[in-house]
Amino acid sequence: MYEKDTLSALDAITEAQRIAFAPMLFQTALCLRNSGVLSWLDKRGKQGSDLEEITEHSTLNEYGVSLLLDMGLSGRIVTHKAGRYYLAKVGHFLLHDTMTRVNMDFTQDVCYQGLFHLSDALKEEKPSGLRVFGNWPTIYPALSQLPERAKESWFAFDHYYSDAAFDAALPHIFATGPTKLYDVGGNTGKWALRCCRYNENVAVTLLDLPEQIALATKNIANEGFSHRIGFYPVDMLSTAALPGEADIWWMSQFLDCFSPEQIVAMLTRVAQVMKPGARLCIMELFWDAQKFEAAAFSLNATSLYFTCMANGNSRFYSVEKFYHYLEQAGFRVEQRLDNLGVGHTLLICHKNEQ
Repeated sequence: MYEKDTLSALDAITEAQRIAFAPMLFQTALCLRNSGVLSWLDKRGKQGSDLEEITEHSTLNEYGVSLLLDMGLSGRIVTHKAGRYYLAKVGHFLLHDTMTRVNMDFTQDVCYQGLFHLSDALKEEKPSGLRVFGNWPTIYPALSQLPERAKESWFAFDHYYSDAAFDAALPHIFATGPTKLYDVGGNTGKWALRCCRYNENVAVTLLDLPEQIALATKNIANEGFSHRIGFYPVDMLSTAALPGEADIWWMSQFLDCFSPEQIVAMLTRVAQVMKPGARLCIMELFWDAQKFEAAAFSLNATSLYFTCMANGNSRFYSVEKFYHYLEQAGFRVEQRLDNLGVGHTLLICHKNEQ
């Protein structure tokens, strides 16, 4: 995917300018979407619309609309012919594509201000950008206290990339008939609820930070599953005792929140308490397991969120490196399933017997 430099010199310098002014293009796209310009041009279709008419149907004045449209032309978001503007394909996806909307909102509401501090985060190995929201060591205990828009965009981003993969993973997880499942890093309890609805015989225990357990407890009670879903408040980075009765240890988009050393340490502790025959099931997004270059680009960009906003020392890993972490912790992959949902990989692992 990235083995050769295929751009001509002219294309390369053009791309370099797009990078130099990328924040301007991003904010332009966001304003075109949020001010109603894109939706109006979408309604007009092949008829297009002139500047005066677009301004009448937006939340901005003519000066603001004209600035956005000019930059929108350079960004290939809109086209222009004979005094009329039209929605281009890029503009169509900015307006209608759910993944693009989720990614843009996440970038704007969660990451944008904090990314100014990326250099500090890289040097300090701390989420230096998180200071724009408050004084926390990582973003995870802060999720319930983030500004409302940031919180909504964070959970929308998290759920968008997990929901479709959940449905695809369920048949594989329940193929062996487990009756006890540990949901490590259970977040809001969405996976636990999916499991209980999918299989009436399973009991689930969420293992997560106390702050996250409090959120999940409310959600699960509201759904009427408190009798089948239990809770085990724990910091997986601590040396606190872990339970060991599960048939399945489930970790979805959890281990990407930690450094390689932390991943190996946590998995080693899990291996020590797992009962014979139990399975570790890990669902992750690996940038080198994607079918499309845009997907790998998105994952590598999101890794900077982990650096600058989340914890300062984690990322979306390559599956090649991840296998080594599993081996170091005493696990072996027995089945690998790629392209679940929006590009997830499911690794079903067993503990190496001594």
